[in-house]
Amino acid sequence: MTALEFSYQVGNFSKFLRPFALRLTRDSDDANDLVQDTLVKAYTNREKYADGTNLKAWLFTIMKNTFITQYQRMVRRNTFIDTTDNLHFINSNESLQDNGAIASFMREDIEKALELTEEMYRLPFLMYFQGFKYHEIAEELNLPIGTVKNRIHIARKDLKQMLYMYA
Repeated sequence: MTALEFSYQVGNFSKFLRPFALRLTRDSDDANDLVQDTLVKAYTNREKYADGTNLKAWLFTIMKNTFITQYQRMVRRNTFIDTTDNLHFINSNESLQDNGAIASFMREDIEKALELTEEMYRLPFLMYFQGFKYHEIAEELNLPIGTVKNRIHIARKDLKQMLYMYA
């Protein structure tokens, strides 16, 4: 195939490259750059194209490989490499500072919500929260075990509604 025939056929297939480039890059300018890079590579490597093979598939392969190479370069460029001697501190919890104010606000909100809960629901809930078993709570409060379970369930539901902002 002569250079003129090759250029003509590549020109015919170039209109199919842009939609594929848009799908890969999701950006119009980047897609135009990718199409241009693909065509430059196709023209500079036209001697590698074997006559009788699918030229359109060859162009799409060049585009896909060009995109992958550019993407990998971008990822490598944006990768942060820490060269400090204290590599063991990366992703460790030792360097984190705890914000006590948030915990304080949460505790105050929980205490207020507990105060607003009726005592008949609050007392079994607090006992269960402190580690008592259902049957121990039932004996201590002189209630059937089903009633204890129901009151704890209702207390949880009420607290969940009052503390929805922490869900």
